[in-house]
Amino acid sequence: MNHAARRIGRSLALVLPVVLVLSGTLAVTHVPWAPAPADSPVLASSAHKASARTASTPAGPTAHRDPEDVLRDRLIAELQEQDPGVALSSLQRAITRKPSLARHCVAIARALGKAAVHKYGAQRAQRFSRPVCDTSFASGVAQLS
Repeated sequence: MNHAARRIGRSLALVLPVVLVLSGTLAVTHVPWAPAPADSPVLASSAHKASARTASTPAGPTAHRDPEDVLRDRLIAELQEQDPGVALSSLQRAITRKPSLARHCVAIARALGKAAVHKYGAQRAQRFSRPVCDTSFASGVAQLS
């Protein structure tokens, strides 16, 4: 009997932390970090600037860009205009709206971390870190620290 209890205890000791980490990670991915209405003047201004940039890009074979590159550039511009927290919230919303971008989330968040270090310095940039795409933003900050 004592052996069976010990075996159950060991199994719980191994499985319970994994279950808690996974459930916490899943819960965090569903939290709306900074909900903003679609008709927000900030978003409208960003969209207008983005369309102005797109209109001024030359047409030709290099004009076609992958959606993840467009998103990354837009979010880095948003980070420069506002702060990394706003850009990370926009990244989370973009991934939620278009799940096919999720496989690029790590690279985009890492690029945002690097851009934040260039703008704010490593110590201040780290304060904006949040669990979007695991810890990729923090990883980008740490790479330049």
